[in-house]
Amino acid sequence: MAAPFKYNIQIIQGATLRDVTTWKVGNTVKVAVDLTGCAARMHVRSKIADAVPLLTLTTENGGIVLGGAAGTITIFMSAVATAAIDWKSGVYDLEIVFTNGDVRRLLAGA
Repeated sequence: MAAPFKYNIQIIQGATLRDVTTWKVGNTVKVAVDLTGCAARMHVRSKIADAVPLLTLTTENGGIVLGGAAGTITIFMSAVATAAIDWKSGVYDLEIVFTNGDVRRLLAGA
C-alpha cells in the first residue's frame, strides 16, 4: 500500500473551508479513482499519537463529500464551525473506506 500523500490544509477561523482535490492514478494518463459508494473520514489531532481528535470530519457528518466517478474529495467546514475552533494547529489523516471494507489512508499533513 502506498504512503499517504502529504497535503497541508489551512483552516481560517471564521471563514468557510471548502478544499477540493481529485484522486487520480496512472503512469502516463491520469484517471480519476471512482469513489462511488465509498465513505471517508478525517481526524485532526494535536499530535499524531493523541487518542482523542480535536476535530472529526466524515462523509456521514457532511464534513467530507465524495464526487463518485469524478474522484473528487471535498473537505467542508462552515464559517460557524471554523469560528468555534479553539486550537492553533494540528495534524490530520484522511482515509477512504471502500465498499469491500478496504481502507486507504490517502492524505496526511498539518
